Amino acid sequence: MKPAILIRDIRLPPGHHQEDLISAAAQKAGMTPDAVERAGWRVVRRSIDARRRPDITIQYHVEIGPPESEISGLRNFFEHRPAGGRTVVVGAGPAGLFAGLALALAGQAPLIIEQGLPMEQRQADVARFWSSGVFNPSSNVQFGEGGAGTFSDGKLTTRIKDPRCRAVLEELILAGAPPDILVSSRPHLGTDNLRRIVRHLRERIIRLGGEFIFECRLIDFRQIHGRIVGITVTTRKSQDRVSYEDIPAERVILAIGHSARQTFQLLDNNGILLAPKPFSIGVRIEHLQSRIDYSQYGSSAGHPQLPPADYQLSCHLPSGRSVYTFCMCPGGQVVAAASETGGVVTNGMSYHARNQANANSALLVGVQPEDFPDPGPLGGIAWQRRLEQQAFDLAGGGYRAPAQYVGDFLKDPKASRFLIGSEDHVAPSYLPGVNWCDLDACLPSFVTQALREALPILERRLAGFAHGRAVLTGVETRSSSPVRIIRDARLQASLSGLFPCGEGSGYAGGIMSSVIDGLRCAQAVLAM
Repeated sequence: MKPAILIRDIRLPPGHHQEDLISAAAQKAGMTPDAVERAGWRVVRRSIDARRRPDITIQYHVEIGPPESEISGLRNFFEHRPAGGRTVVVGAGPAGLFAGLALALAGQAPLIIEQGLPMEQRQADVARFWSSGVFNPSSNVQFGEGGAGTFSDGKLTTRIKDPRCRAVLEELILAGAPPDILVSSRPHLGTDNLRRIVRHLRERIIRLGGEFIFECRLIDFRQIHGRIVGITVTTRKSQDRVSYEDIPAERVILAIGHSARQTFQLLDNNGILLAPKPFSIGVRIEHLQSRIDYSQYGSSAGHPQLPPADYQLSCHLPSGRSVYTFCMCPGGQVVAAASETGGVVTNGMSYHARNQANANSALLVGVQPEDFPDPGPLGGIAWQRRLEQQAFDLAGGGYRAPAQYVGDFLKDPKASRFLIGSEDHVAPSYLPGVNWCDLDACLPSFVTQALREALPILERRLAGFAHGRAVLTGVETRSSSPVRIIRDARLQASLSGLFPCGEGSGYAGGIMSSVIDGLRCAQAVLAM
């Protein structure tokens, strides 16, 4: 059987048909279109090139020849081996779920504990919080099955060059993800798909011998001579009853996420080495998606073959500060992402269709440990908490968020130059709602100064970005962990047998890098 031929960089305009793609592939391959169809063909990469507006092109890589074998996921990466005592995974976010899946594929029957609730109950709690402001500190956008990434855009882009990345995408497809994530240059799942995928991953791990305990909180480590021998947990048995239990474990994968502040304090109390880490502070910025589409696609905006446009912007200011956009959600909404009573945190989310009216992105200023008002490894957490409480108080409580129009934030009468017309009015999407405030009252002065300097610069890179009626909603403080759990070359913390991974470890950021980090820690456990 002849090997498949990869044809790269086929560029076609919006409005093309499948026959045009086959003809272009045939021409590049020196074949006839009929020969291509007889041989079999498939798109292996699809991207949008909008750099030469108005000449937008859709770029394809096409493979001609027999198809690859069926998707196999991760099963070929983890050999079945006898269990040498049970491994406990703490946290059921992307890193924890995939670490658990890897161990289960290897026949290790992992125990996965999660302080939050299963997806079905978690989804109901989050919906109640957004609609009424009734907050559950154990079941929210940060805590619960699936982790914080469940209520996001579900981006799967990564700079990691790891052979397991494709296998992870295949596992997601086996769990119900759309197959186009193998083809798109910017794959995303959407919150609606993530909820279903997470449930299917849990069910698969259980079928392979794994076990889940929800509403189970890690409260202490048991150790002998610097080596972990078990953990102490609390488990909710009923509305009014919590039980304490010691779980023996010589290997614990700690996949806690970047918002597990009680666990970071527990680590510090146990003398486990931590270090403060740079993170970012800022706001969410919202525009009409139609305005972003026009800015990126020009006259081609709205074409059915073009997805809702996104952007990624950054600038380096004379002060030395960097300002950048992060986690841009086309056709999505700004969401309430608090994990503590009396604090306001924003994040962004979109469904797979990305068909809501607004686009949003974090607009962030990088901060360094030397900026932290409080010393020590947990100084960044203390600062985050203070800013979130200030935002809560400024907006008047009830988990409403402080918001301000860009024109008012810039405090510049000339900001009206960015106004296009009444049709560009942006309605804030954050629920339970916003109160219009001066954001200077809840953000550090150097952060607001950097944002004011950056907005006109970013406007020159994306027309309409500093639109006077774009909405800023605060505060965005959880884009990454402000703490790193120091680990060695074997991926273990200073407490031997403890394997920190994912965003909470400070060594990963985003769904894919967290998943790969979880797989690496699972492999390190299996190598013991």
